[in-house]
Amino acid sequence: MAGAVAWIVTGEFSSVGSAQTAEGTESQTVETAAAEGAPLVRTVSAVEPVFIDHARSIRLSGITEADKRVELAARAEGVIASLALVKGGAVEAGAVVMELEGPEAVAQEEIARIALEQKERDLEVAQKLFEGGSTSESNLTNARSARDAAQAELNRAQASADRLRLKAPFAGIVDTVAVELGEWVQTGTPVATILSLDPILVKAEVSEVDLGAVSAGSTAKVKLVNGTEMDGTVRLVAREASAQTRTFPVEIALPNPRMTLPSGMTAEVLLYAAPVRAVVVPRSIITLSDKGELGLRVVGSDNVAQFAAVQIIDDTADGLVVTGVPDGVRIITAGQDLVRNGDTVEVVSGVGQ
Repeated sequence: MAGAVAWIVTGEFSSVGSAQTAEGTESQTVETAAAEGAPLVRTVSAVEPVFIDHARSIRLSGITEADKRVELAARAEGVIASLALVKGGAVEAGAVVMELEGPEAVAQEEIARIALEQKERDLEVAQKLFEGGSTSESNLTNARSARDAAQAELNRAQASADRLRLKAPFAGIVDTVAVELGEWVQTGTPVATILSLDPILVKAEVSEVDLGAVSAGSTAKVKLVNGTEMDGTVRLVAREASAQTRTFPVEIALPNPRMTLPSGMTAEVLLYAAPVRAVVVPRSIITLSDKGELGLRVVGSDNVAQFAAVQIIDDTADGLVVTGVPDGVRIITAGQDLVRNGDTVEVVSGVGQ
C-alpha cells in the first residue's frame, strides 16, 4: 500500500526493469536474443491497482434568485384608502396590503347579505308550512329558488367588494412599492413587487456531459460571494437544454428563514456524482491503443501484457481517476510504451513493493 501511494504521489518508479534496459542492458538482451533466436522478453515495472469509491465533483457557477416573485396590480379603479406596504418590509400570506375606497360596493354587499337573511327566513317558514300541509310544494320550491338567487347576488356583491382589497399571495419581502396612500389607480396599475426568499434558489447550468451525474434531491455545497458556505438541495434538473449554450438549468434550494440572503448574489456550486469504483493513476502512464483508445497497459498472472481501455472521470491533485481497470491485473507503470498486446514480460514491482 505504501508503494502504491508513493507511485501515485511522486510518479517515480524503481530503476529496475525498463529504466535499466533503456540505458544499455536492453541492447545486450536484444543482441543475445537475436543470436539465439529466442523471443525478446522485456522487463516492466507494475503495481497492484488500489480500487476506491470515488464521487466526482462538479463545479458550477450560479446566481441566487427568489423562489417566487410576483408583481401585484390593482384589481379595480379608485382611491387608495389604506396601504400596508413598506419597501423591505415583510408580509404574510393572505394579508390585505391595499384597499381602495368603494362605499357603493360595500353598501351593495351589505344589502345583499340582508336580502339573503330574509330569503333564508322565508324558506324556513315555507318548509314548516309544507311539512304541516298548509302550503303547496310549488310555494316551497319558489322560496328555495328565491333563497338561491339571493345567495348568488351576495356572491356577486362580495366579489365586487373584494376587488377593492389587494392581498399578498404568499409570505415574503416587499421589494418595490409603486403607489402612495390617497393615489387614484386604475385596474391593472402596478402596485408592488413581493419576493419569497425562503428558500432562496441558486440557479446554475450543467453541461450535457455532467447531466447524468446530477439528480433532484441530491446535496450540493454552495459558497456565496460574501464567503457564506451552505448545504443545499438540488430541486430541479431541467430536461431541456438551452438552445444557445446546450446546457441544462439546475436549481438548488438553500434555507433562508431570516431572509438575509438576497436575490442576485453570485454563488459557486459543488455537486457530487454518485460514487463509482475507480483507480487513481499518474498522468504519465496513460497511453493509446492502435485504434486511438485511451487506456493503460496491464499484465495478468501469466505475465502477458494487454491493453485495458479506461475512462477518465476526474482529474485530482493525486492523479487521474479512471474506471475500467480489470480485476486480477497489475498496472504497468514503466515500460508500457515498449510492449504490445500479447507480449510476455518480466515484471518488477514498483517502489516499496
